[in-house]
Amino acid sequence: MWLMISHWSELDVLQAILLFAYIDLIGTVPGLWAYIRSPNGQISKVYYHVYNFLHSFVTQGVVMIAYVGLFGWQWCLLGIPTHLFIDRFLFNNYPKPLGVAFDPVKHPVFAKFEREYAEFDSGSVDWKAVKKNENSLTGRR
Repeated sequence: MWLMISHWSELDVLQAILLFAYIDLIGTVPGLWAYIRSPNGQISKVYYHVYNFLHSFVTQGVVMIAYVGLFGWQWCLLGIPTHLFIDRFLFNNYPKPLGVAFDPVKHPVFAKFEREYAEFDSGSVDWKAVKKNENSLTGRR
């Protein structure tokens, strides 16, 4: 983002905005729309795959290489990694697993884990016995 700002006079702002936004316009908006319209939040797994494909650094690297091949280097291309880095590091968005809601909600199994963990008394556990049992289950010594 700093590079885009420092090269503002060379930046095609409209293209930067489009390159920043197209990832969500194609990869997120249709899935959210389907999720909102669904009576129980169940939507086709295709939406998850499209989201994950478009939010992949590999996919967007290929898009950037193709763009450079067609139009040459332009500072607006930095809209793509800016989008991905903001998603990953500011919003903590990673590829969507198929077993969770498309729109983030706390998974019921995780909610149960949180409740049990809050009630757990770690001082009453024989951790060496737990480790020994864990090793016997995995075959490690």
